[in-house]
Amino acid sequence: MARLLGTLRSSQPVARFQRSCGLFPAGEEGGGSGDPAEGPRERGACNGAGARRWPAGGSGPQGCTQKYIVKNYFYYYLFKFSAALGEEIFYITFLPFTYWNIDHSVSRRMIIVWSIVMYIGQVSKDILKWPRPLSPPVVKLEMRTNAEYGMPSTHAMAATAISFSFFIATMNQYKYPFELGLVAAFVFSTLVCLSRLYTGMHTLLDVIGGALISAVLLVLLYPAWDTIDHLLLTSPFCPLFSIAVPLVLCYNYPKLDYYSPTRGDTTTILGAAAGATVGFWLNNQYTASAYTSKSVQPGFPLITSTMVFVLARFFVGILVVLLTRWLMKSVVLGVLGYRYKFPIRDLEARRRLEVEVPYKFVTYSSVGFTATVIVPLLHQLLGLM
Repeated sequence: MARLLGTLRSSQPVARFQRSCGLFPAGEEGGGSGDPAEGPRERGACNGAGARRWPAGGSGPQGCTQKYIVKNYFYYYLFKFSAALGEEIFYITFLPFTYWNIDHSVSRRMIIVWSIVMYIGQVSKDILKWPRPLSPPVVKLEMRTNAEYGMPSTHAMAATAISFSFFIATMNQYKYPFELGLVAAFVFSTLVCLSRLYTGMHTLLDVIGGALISAVLLVLLYPAWDTIDHLLLTSPFCPLFSIAVPLVLCYNYPKLDYYSPTRGDTTTILGAAAGATVGFWLNNQYTASAYTSKSVQPGFPLITSTMVFVLARFFVGILVVLLTRWLMKSVVLGVLGYRYKFPIRDLEARRRLEVEVPYKFVTYSSVGFTATVIVPLLHQLLGLM
């Protein structure tokens, strides 16, 4: 068992997977024995968190670069796209899309599961402090997340949580083949998991561990889904709870010896979920109009007029959400810059706890609130409900 775990945690299987998909470090170009050896950790230019002890306040290895050669562009673009399914660009489009065009209850369940799973995953990384794969032999395609620790893979956790919670929440509400939904959820999560190996960001154990942790959390949360949903919609304490608890968690995030994006990413996720949850509660209290017509119905062919409404809702909504993010980010950073005497473009100042947490929490809680309250009101005004 120890030998198996050692193999799964090693960088060599990751490097072999990359080579088999046509990704090579510059200079190797498919030559050699096909069994890349692990070099000393200190030799790697992009070894990330756990590779060295970076000074407090330092940026770690985010600025490193690595040359590589791609011999199979199908896998390259497939896995680069799959990796993006675990990034903010996916969350800020797919989750609101579900709320505006599919089903409110499905969206609520997905957001609650996503926020819980991601918080546990992010904190686990900084408690376990397991390093990412070594470079060499692994090729690193991402630099920002390379400053984080590796275990568990939060991309794997998020992909498993979102795909299977969506499947579970819709399988009894919409008419589509059970097997089709199960396969779609499995393919989605598998592609994201494999993308973390291809981009050199995680070992096999990181990915397997992340998927398994997410699956266990889904099993534990599923029996309480309806109870949690009911409390979030009806409890008079919901707004206070939704804001206070995430803020306490963000301010008490595990401290590291150097700056890592994990605290900021966690604050972003919890802030967005907090704003959305307050929006859910407010809509229920004031019986806001639901999207009862011209919504996406899984299993049925899409009529042209329905597609027009769906696309109109989406583009109007995303435009408002992005404008909200830009506006709130500028305003909050301006206020904090005035309060703590730093220029807005000072990256090091923005990484300080007293700046990063309020700036990201307020910005993304505003995004979540806008997506669930302001955008539906605008849709109603424009006749898009």
